[in-house]
Amino acid sequence: MSKTIIVSNRLPIKIAHGEDGNFKYNTSEGGLATGLGSIYKEGNNIWLGWPGLAVNKAEDREEICSELASSNMRPVFLTKSEIEEYYEGFSNETLWPNFHYFNQHIVYNDDFWDAYKRVNKKFAKELNEIIEDGDSIWIHDYQLLLLPELVRENHPNSSIGFFLHIPFPSFESFRLLPWRRELLMGMLGSDFIGFHTYDDMRHFLSSVNRLAGIGNTNGQMNVGNRLVQADALPMGIDYERYAKAAALPDTLDREVRYRTSLGDVKLVLSIDRLDYSKGIPERLKAFEIFLAENEEFIGNVSLLMVVVPSRDQVPMYANLKSEIELLVGRVNGRFGRINWAPIHYFYRSFPLNALSAFYRISHVALVTPMRDGMNLVCKEYIASKLDKKGVLILSEMAGSSKELSDAILINPNDLDQLVNALKEALTMPLDEQKARMEIMQESLKRYNIHAWVKLFMKRLKHIKEEQENLRTKPLSFDVRKQIIKEYGKAKDRIIFLDYDGTLVGFYTDPGDSKPDKELEKILSELTADPSNHVIIISGRGRHNLDQWLSKYKVGFIAEHGVWHKEIGKDWECFVELDNSWQEEFKKVLEMYVDRTPGSFIEKKDYSLVWHYRKVETGLGELRSRELTSHLKYLSAERDIQIQEGDMVIEIKNSSVNKGIAAASWLKKGNYDYHFACGDDWTDEDTFKVMPLHAHTIKVGMTSSAAKFRVESFQEIRELLRDLINQ
Repeated sequence: MSKTIIVSNRLPIKIAHGEDGNFKYNTSEGGLATGLGSIYKEGNNIWLGWPGLAVNKAEDREEICSELASSNMRPVFLTKSEIEEYYEGFSNETLWPNFHYFNQHIVYNDDFWDAYKRVNKKFAKELNEIIEDGDSIWIHDYQLLLLPELVRENHPNSSIGFFLHIPFPSFESFRLLPWRRELLMGMLGSDFIGFHTYDDMRHFLSSVNRLAGIGNTNGQMNVGNRLVQADALPMGIDYERYAKAAALPDTLDREVRYRTSLGDVKLVLSIDRLDYSKGIPERLKAFEIFLAENEEFIGNVSLLMVVVPSRDQVPMYANLKSEIELLVGRVNGRFGRINWAPIHYFYRSFPLNALSAFYRISHVALVTPMRDGMNLVCKEYIASKLDKKGVLILSEMAGSSKELSDAILINPNDLDQLVNALKEALTMPLDEQKARMEIMQESLKRYNIHAWVKLFMKRLKHIKEEQENLRTKPLSFDVRKQIIKEYGKAKDRIIFLDYDGTLVGFYTDPGDSKPDKELEKILSELTADPSNHVIIISGRGRHNLDQWLSKYKVGFIAEHGVWHKEIGKDWECFVELDNSWQEEFKKVLEMYVDRTPGSFIEKKDYSLVWHYRKVETGLGELRSRELTSHLKYLSAERDIQIQEGDMVIEIKNSSVNKGIAAASWLKKGNYDYHFACGDDWTDEDTFKVMPLHAHTIKVGMTSSAAKFRVESFQEIRELLRDLINQ
C-alpha cells in the first residue's frame, strides 16, 4: 500500500535528557506539525527527520527508533559536527542570510558545503530504506535543498514535492552563492515546488532560467524528460486552534492578571525569534521616536516585547541581543515613570495560553520583519481576536502581507512611516478596527493550514497526472509494425512533417539545412503516392521552404502557422497580423548581436529569430537568458510570444501556432490515416489537435503530448522509408 513520507530537518517532537536519565518526548506545537498531523499520523505514513539532539550510543538510538515508530516517525541521527557544520553552518550562516538578503553576513565555507551535501545524502539513504513504488514524498525547507534530486536518482518515478518556508531571493542575491546551480538542480528533482508568495516563485524561476537554462510556461518547466511545476501556496495556521485557545479559562485568567499588572494602558505587542531578519532594533527605534513626537501617549501606551532565544552563543546573535537590550534600557530610562514602563521586555518563550492572553490584551500587533517567508505571528494574533478589536501593523516584506492587505502595511526601513502607523493604529476607531479584522479573519478561516496541506497534495497529484499524460513511450518494434500496417490499408492519408530537427539535423548555419540526397529521395517517393497529403509544418520562413521543397508535391505551413500554401497555389497569410512591433524588438536583438559574437538575426514576415548556435558555449546560454528576460518584459500585455527553441529565441504573434494551422488543414479532407512528427515544444500544439487514433511521434527525450518518441531524425527517415516500401 502506497504511503506519504514527510521529510524535514526536525521531527515534530522535542527529545531531551530527563533528570532521571531517560529520554523525554514532547510534541512540537509548531504550525507545520499541526497541519501535517493529518497526514503523517494516518495509516503507514511516516515523518522522517532529525530528533533534535546528538545521540551516539547504539542502544539509545534503538530506544528512540522504537519509541518514535509508534508515532509514525523515523529519526535521522546526526553527529555533533554535522549539526554544527550542516545546520548551524551552511543552513544558517550561508543560506539563511542569502535568502533573506543579508549578504553581508554570509559565511562561504567549503567544509560547511561538504557537510551539507553529506547530511542531505544521509537523509536520502534513510529514505531509500523505506520508499516503495507509489509513495509520495514531501520535503520541507532550505536545509534539504539537495534532497529531491538525490531521491530522484534512486526512485525516478516517485512523486516528490518540496516546499520552501523562507523567501527565495532574487537572482542578484542567489547568484552570489558558489554552489547555486547544484542547489537549484537539487530542488528541480521535485515534481512540485511550493513557495509562500508569487514573488518567491518568480525569483526561483528567474534563477532556473538564467543559471540552468530552463525556461517555463506558467511555472511549468521541462527538466530532462519530466514536467516540473512551481507555484505559490501561502501557508495558513490552524485557525480554530488559536481561536479556541483564546477562549480557554486559563487564557482568560492570565488576561485578567496581565491587565491588572500592566494597568490602564494601551498595549503594543511584538513577538519574534532572535534574528537579524526580524527588524527588532528598528522597531525599538521607531517606538522611541513615536514617544518623543507624541507626548500624549507617554504613560498611556506600552510595548510588550517577547524575544524568543535563538543561537545566542553565535557572536552575531549575541551582539544583536546586546543591541536590543541597550535600546530597551535607553527607551525605559528616557521615558519611564515610577508607575509606568514604556517597554516590557522578555527574553524567553511562553506557552500557548500565555501567548493567547498577550494577543487578547494587545491593542496593536507590531510585526515588522526586514524580510520573512510568511510570518505566522500576525495570523495567530488575528485568530485570537474574538471581539474583533485590534490593529495589525505589518511589514510589506513579510509573505503574509500579500494576504492581509487590511493591515496597516509599512516598509520596515522607513522609521517615519512606522511611527505614523503606530499613531494611526492607536487612534483607529473601533468600527474600522472591526471591519478590517473581520475581513482578515474570514480570509484566514478559509485558507487555514489544513486547506494548505490539501491544496499542496492536490497540486502534487495533478502534476504527476500531467507527467503521466505526457509520458511518451519509445517507438517499439510492435508499434512500428502497426503504423506501417495501417498506412498500407489507408486510402487518404495526411502526414505532418516538421523540418529542422525532424527531417534534418541541426547545423551551425541554418542555411546549411537544405535537403540532402537521402531526404530528397524520401520526399520524392512519399509524395509520388496520390493517397498521401504531405504537409511540411515548420517555423522556418516561407522563402526557405519554397526554395528547397517546392519541387515536391507538398503543402506548407510556415512561420509556425502564419503562412499556408496548398499544392499548385500561392502563399496565403492565415490571419491578418500586425508586425509593427518588429522594429522595436529588432533593435533589442541587434544590441545582443553586438554583445554576442557569432549570433545573428533572422527576419521573417511576422517573426524575428535570434540564433546563437555559433556562439561560444556558455556565453550563448548566458546571453539567451538575459535576452529572454528582456523580451518577456517588453512583450508584457502585448499579443507577442517569446519562444525558446534549440539555440534560438523567436519572437512572434501569439494568435497563431502550429496547432491552429494544423487543425484548419485537417478540415480540408476526410482522412483515414493521420501522422505527425516534430522535435520541439512548438510541435506540441500540432500533437494536441490530432485525432485520438493519429500516430504522433516526438524526436528527442523530453516530455510530449505525442504518443511515441524516437531519439533522432535518422529514425524518422527510417520510418518514412518503411512506409514508402509498404
